[in-house]
Amino acid sequence: MRQVPVHSYEQLFPYIDRLMHGEQNILWPGEVKWFAKSSGTTNARSKFIPVTQEALDDCHFKGGKDLLSIYVNNFPDTHMFSGKGLAVGGSFQANEFDPTHSSSYGDVSAVIMQNLPPWAQFIRTPSLEVALMNNWEEKIEKMARETVSENVTHIAGVPTWTVLLLQHILESQKKNSVMEIWPELEVFFHGAVSFKPYKNLFKSLIPSDQMRYWETYNASEGFFGIQDSKDSEELLLMLDYGVFYEFIPPEEWHKEYPKAIGLGDVEIGKNYAMVISTNAGLWRYNIGDTVKFTSIAPYRIKITGRTRHFMNAFGEEVIIENAEAAITFACEQTGAV
Repeated sequence: MRQVPVHSYEQLFPYIDRLMHGEQNILWPGEVKWFAKSSGTTNARSKFIPVTQEALDDCHFKGGKDLLSIYVNNFPDTHMFSGKGLAVGGSFQANEFDPTHSSSYGDVSAVIMQNLPPWAQFIRTPSLEVALMNNWEEKIEKMARETVSENVTHIAGVPTWTVLLLQHILESQKKNSVMEIWPELEVFFHGAVSFKPYKNLFKSLIPSDQMRYWETYNASEGFFGIQDSKDSEELLLMLDYGVFYEFIPPEEWHKEYPKAIGLGDVEIGKNYAMVISTNAGLWRYNIGDTVKFTSIAPYRIKITGRTRHFMNAFGEEVIIENAEAAITFACEQTGAV
C-alpha cells in the first residue's frame, strides 16, 4: 500500500488507454476483451473499465448466482423460475481504438448479457439481439412487443430505464397495471441508482401486494453487495468476489494522498469513500461511491452517494443520501412524483 497510492480514474487512464489500443498484460495478466463504458461520473466524458474473464466469472456472474440463492432463501415458496426474467440492459460495440479488432465496449449490463452461459440466456427475455440494440426508441418498442406475450416473473435493471419500458408497455397495450400483462410478476432486482425516489412510481405501475423489490450493488467496476434480508434494505458486502476493499474517512476525501483503512477498522454509522483492488486490474481505485456501515458482523452497508456530491461549505456535511431523503419526503407531503 505504501508503494501504490490511491488512484482516481484520471490517474489510471493512461494504462487503460494502452489496453484500449490493443496492448495486453498491463494491469492484469492475460487478454482483456471487454470494457464497461460508464458516463457522467468523472471529469472525462466517458470512462472505460476493463472487464477480465476473471471479473466476469468470479465477480459479476458469481454475484448473479448469489443474488438468486439469497432471494430464494428468503422466499422458498417463490414461483420465479416458472417464467422468464425481463432484463433491461444497454448496448455494446466494437472497440474502434483497438487495431487488432479483438475487443469491445458497452454498458456493463450489455457486457454481462453478451457473455451469459446458455442456461441463463434460456430463462431471460427479450432476445439477445433486441436486448443489445443501440437505438433506444426502436429497442423499447421491440422489447415491448417481444415481452408482452411471455410469462415474466422477475425483472432486472436500472430503475430509470425500467420505468420507461413499463410505461411504454402499458401505453401500447392500453392497460392500467403491469399485473394485467404479467400476473405472475413477483420481484424487481434493481441497482445503480437510489430506488427511494422511484418506489412510489413503481407501485403505481405495479399495484400488487405480492410485488417485491430487491437491491444490488453492481457497478461497472464489479459486483459488491446484495440485499440479504426481506426485513431490511441493507446490502451484504460480498467479500469473496476477487475484490479487496479499503475505505477513506471524510476528512481524507479531498487530500492529494488520502489515507485508507481496512475492513477491520471501519465504524458503524460513518461515511466512507470506497477504494477497491480487483481481478479486473483496478489497483487501489477510488470509485467515488460513499457507503455507510450498518453492521460489521457481518459487514452490511448502505450506499449514501458519491464524494463529488458532497457539500461542507459551512460544516453541514450534506451528501446525496440527505438530498434524496429530503426529495422523497417532499414528494410524500405534496403528492409530487
